[in-house]
Amino acid sequence: MAEIQVGIEGENAPAAAEALLEIPGISGSYEVPSQKEATLAAVATIVGIVGGAAALAEQIRKWYQELKKSDPGKRFDVEIFDPVSGNRILLEEATIEEITEILKSISK
Repeated sequence: MAEIQVGIEGENAPAAAEALLEIPGISGSYEVPSQKEATLAAVATIVGIVGGAAALAEQIRKWYQELKKSDPGKRFDVEIFDPVSGNRILLEEATIEEITEILKSISK
């Protein structure tokens, strides 16, 4: 079964990963890998989705925008790893359509 990994770097990475997994329709888990220097990171793994991929892509985009807005002065990066192509996309630059295509890989 395919799964989508979302890498989150920033001061509130664990809380951000938890908030991502609380979006209705997304199921998964997250872990906090051993820290390097002062960077905080978390990796959320989405193993299943319920509902339309496009609607969930919009919710993920909204989640990201709210996190950026909550503390605009802090560095915060989110990457989505496409399980089909192996590519990584930065959520900041991703379109709803790109996120939808990645989500479709686990909705089959």
